[in-house]
Amino acid sequence: MLNEKKERVIMGIDPGTAVMGYGVILEKGNKTELISLGVVKMTHLDDPFLKLQRIFEKTVVLIDEYKPDVLAIEAPFYGKNIQVLLKLGRAQGIAIAAALSRNVAVTEYSPRKIKQSITGNGNATKEQVAAMLQRLLNFKETPQFLDATDGLAVAVCHSFQKITSGGKAKTYSGWESFVTDNKTKVKGLAVKVKK
Repeated sequence: MLNEKKERVIMGIDPGTAVMGYGVILEKGNKTELISLGVVKMTHLDDPFLKLQRIFEKTVVLIDEYKPDVLAIEAPFYGKNIQVLLKLGRAQGIAIAAALSRNVAVTEYSPRKIKQSITGNGNATKEQVAAMLQRLLNFKETPQFLDATDGLAVAVCHSFQKITSGGKAKTYSGWESFVTDNKTKVKGLAVKVKK
């Protein structure tokens, strides 16, 4: 019972070398509240190492400000351009190093896992993820960049991966079973059950 009532702060990061998105949530039992979301822009920097320095420094500042219990981060995905993958991997590694320098636990999620946990569809668009997050966390303002809601999605994804007090992870057979067990988290959402 004590585990279920514990509060924890989760920070999510969507790493990038042009724009890094982040979101911070407070989890209180079965309720989740939005604390902050935003972006760190690096488009004005030409030097790739200065970009990495900015990622590290800003991540440390965010950790010092919000004091997260865990940092959830999106894993780089393989595309057609290996150079982009390498740059994203560096950005992710620097954000992880910043968290570890502050003794914050780190968990990584694939983009597909994040989208699946938020929308029920691993192929959802950024706009669909943002719309679902607005409903789940009851906020109206649309962030300037979808990178901010992507960072927030990583934090919410981690929140959905709760470990029960018995030490065994709760698993769901699909979106419908998750919604059935978590009515307070998805209040007001209609679920279409396939028959």
